Amino acid sequence: QVQLVESGGGLVQPGGSLRLSCAASGRMFSSDNMGWFRQAPGKEREFVAAITWGGGYTSYQASVKGRFTISRDNAKNTVYLQMNMLKSEDTAVYFCAEDRRNQGISTLVSSYVYWGQGTQVTVSS
Repeated sequence: QVQLVESGGGLVQPGGSLRLSCAASGRMFSSDNMGWFRQAPGKEREFVAAITWGGGYTSYQASVKGRFTISRDNAKNTVYLQMNMLKSEDTAVYFCAEDRRNQGISTLVSSYVYWGQGTQVTVSS
């Protein structure tokens, strides 16, 4: 049984920063690609960023590239999302997810099997 638990969300002013963490339990974490997604009210869940199992390759949604950084520490079974220069349009519930396919990075919700419960990020003055 794999469990993913996100933390680090909160209220931040535009231009501010937050770092989200996702702690994973389960022996296969270090072999799986991981992703961050977000969902704003009334909108579909969308891809934000992903990282390969070894951390050597990352992928980002165009709107966050240059502002967000995904990383992982397999020794701690944790994946991170550093978010800088936050904008009001970044407001959403952020989810981490685990891809068990053993293939290349996917930006599709359907490729990810395990999901955390989400953490709220609100960017507002």
